[in-house]
Amino acid sequence: MEESNENSQFQLTDVLVESVQQLIESKDDSALHDQLSEFHYADIAEILEELNFEQSIYVIKLLDSETTSDILSELDEDLREKILENLSAKEIAEELEELDSDDAADIIAELPEERQEEVIGLIENEEHKAEIQELLNYDEDSAGGLMAKELVKVNENWTVTQCVREMRAQAENVTRVHSIYVVDNNGKLIGRLSLKDLLMAPNSAHISTVYIPKVDSVHVTEDAEEVAKVMQKYDLEAIPVVDDNQILLGRITIDDIVDVMKEEAEKDYQLAAGITQDVESSDSIIQLTRARLPWLFLGLIGGVGAALIMGDFEHMLKDYAVLFFFTPLIAAMAGNVGVQSSAIIVQGLANDDVKGSINSRLIKEMFLAALNGIILAAFLFLFVWIYKNDMYTALAISVSLVIVIIVAGLIGTFVPLFLDKRGIDPAIATGPFITTSNDIFGILIYFWIAKLILGI
Repeated sequence: MEESNENSQFQLTDVLVESVQQLIESKDDSALHDQLSEFHYADIAEILEELNFEQSIYVIKLLDSETTSDILSELDEDLREKILENLSAKEIAEELEELDSDDAADIIAELPEERQEEVIGLIENEEHKAEIQELLNYDEDSAGGLMAKELVKVNENWTVTQCVREMRAQAENVTRVHSIYVVDNNGKLIGRLSLKDLLMAPNSAHISTVYIPKVDSVHVTEDAEEVAKVMQKYDLEAIPVVDDNQILLGRITIDDIVDVMKEEAEKDYQLAAGITQDVESSDSIIQLTRARLPWLFLGLIGGVGAALIMGDFEHMLKDYAVLFFFTPLIAAMAGNVGVQSSAIIVQGLANDDVKGSINSRLIKEMFLAALNGIILAAFLFLFVWIYKNDMYTALAISVSLVIVIIVAGLIGTFVPLFLDKRGIDPAIATGPFITTSNDIFGILIYFWIAKLILGI
C-alpha cells in the first residue's frame, strides 16, 4: 500500500484496489476509513474510478462531506453524474456546502434543472447559496463561469490594524490566499496589497498609502481561453474578475486554468484526428460513430473526387503508366506538408504567437515550402531518371512535387488563419479537412503539370 505524504508519490495498484474492495465487501467501515484517510482526495477519486458503481457509492456515503465534496469535484464527469443520481437532494446540498462556490456551481450545473432548484433550496448558508446562483448565470466558458467568489479583499481606507483583522475573518472561507485585492468604498478594484508591505507598515497607516495600484484583471464575460492566455503571459497564480464598472466580482485560480488548457488541448487533438464531438473511449458505439463519421464521410468524398480527376487523365496513364505509381507519393506529400503547416499556425494561434498580416505569413510559407520542395524534388528527379531512364518523365514528376508542396503549404497556412479570423476553431484545419483538400489539389496539379511538360 502506498502512503500519501510529501516524500512519496501515490501509485494506484491492483493490490490497493483489491484491498479496498475486500474491506467494502466485508463492511469493515473502520478499517476502510482508516485506509482511505491516508490518501489525498484526488487519489481517492482515482481509486473510486477503478471500483464498480455500488462500491463507489458505498465509499461516498461512508466518508464525511468535507472529504467527499472534494472527491466529487475530481471524479470523471460520467461517474460523478451517476453518483449524484443516487444521492438525495439533501446529501448533495451537504456536499456543496463544503466546496468553493465555483466547484459547487460546476456540480450543480450538471444536474437536471428541476433538481438544481431543489438542491439549491436545501443549502443552508444563504451567502454561499447566493454566490452559487450568481455563478450559474454566467457562460461556463467565460471568466464568470470559471471564477470563485471566495477571495480576500481590503478597503483602501482601512488602517493596517483593521485590515489584518478583516483579512483573518475573510481567510476562513478561502482555501488558498493567492492575492490580496484592494477596493474603494464602491467595491471597485483599484490595486493589490503586498503582504510584505503590509507587515512593514505602521499599524495606524492606511491601506491607500501602501497598496500597489497596478493589478491585472479580466472582464467577467472574457472567453476562458483568453483568460488562460493572460495568466500564462504574466505567470499569474490567480487573476481578479471585474464587471464593466471595474467592480471586483471574484477570482480565477491557476487550477481552473489548467483544466481549461487540458480540455482545449483534448478538443484540438480530437479535431485534428477528425472527431467532431467530445468523446471518450468508454462512450457507446453510437456516440463514437456520430463523432467520427462526418470526417470519414468527407474523406470518402475526397477519395471519389481524386478518382474522378484521375479518370479525366486516363489517356495519360495509358501512355505514361509510371505516373500512376507516383500518384500516392504526390498525394501523401501534399497531405503531410499541409498538416505540418497548419499545425504550426494552429499552435501559434493557441499561444498568441502569430503576429502580422496573413500575406506575410503566406509569403514566408511559400519560400519555406519551395526550399523543401526543391530539395525533395532533386532526389526524386534522380531516382525517376535512373529508374525509368526518361528525363522528361522525371522532370514532370519532380516539378509537380515542388508545385504541390508549395500549394499545400499555402493552403495549410491560409485555412487556419482564415478560420481564426471568422471565429472558428482553427484546430479543425489540422485534421482530415486539410489532408483531403490537399490530396485533391495535389493530384489535380500533378497530372496538369505532367500533361504540360510531357506534351500529352
